[in-house]
Amino acid sequence: MGAASYYLEREGLPTTGISLVRENTVAMRPPRALWVPFELGRPLGVPGDPAFQMRVVKAALALLERSGGPVILEDYPEDAPALAETADDMDGLVCPWRPPKPEHKPGGTLAERLAAEMAGLAPWYDMARSSRGRTTVGVSGLDMPEVVEFLLGLADERPENPRAGHMTLGECLRFATEDLRVWYLEAAGARPGIQARSSDLADWFWGETAAGELLLALHPICSRSSEPTLARVASTQLVPRSQRHRLSAG
Repeated sequence: MGAASYYLEREGLPTTGISLVRENTVAMRPPRALWVPFELGRPLGVPGDPAFQMRVVKAALALLERSGGPVILEDYPEDAPALAETADDMDGLVCPWRPPKPEHKPGGTLAERLAAEMAGLAPWYDMARSSRGRTTVGVSGLDMPEVVEFLLGLADERPENPRAGHMTLGECLRFATEDLRVWYLEAAGARPGIQARSSDLADWFWGETAAGELLLALHPICSRSSEPTLARVASTQLVPRSQRHRLSAG
């Protein structure tokens, strides 16, 4: 829509749009866009919540009443709510394996705990991918060991971009963290078992896994980075609002 908007505007048709990747929108400079802090592939936030979706749509349409520019880029102020917790919404969502809370043993570094945790989850992820015939992991263009290496490097304040030339450092952070989180959630839904609400899965990931601990640790490190795209993504997109209480708790 970003490119098409130029042609439509030339013909006198005002345009507006919704952006999931702010850096791309800044680069493309469409006449009007609403940036939303939602998961990739969900420009309206969550399915099954028409009231929330309508607020997003109205916010995007409200930009048509704005003048100025040549570019109007507005940030949507709300995070997406948790998925509606109904039987239909939660069909197939299970949590067959809940890792213990990290044990702070001598020599048990975050990297070591993350490696052990992912080794335990890997068979479940493989099972999920095999049974579904697909995976949504991969938006970063990195394989999972590269994702982990990149994120651990950021935690050690080594901001090296493994996708330089393809995306900004901030985009790489966003897509890599999305891959890591989705990898965990796909593994958690690998086989029939105890039903888990979406909020429970979020609490499990952010509160009980080494992966969640890593992303929480990255928030202050990357937020104060002198690299602007990294700082912006860390500040606004890395940790969902529903889990930000864990930042102060840490």
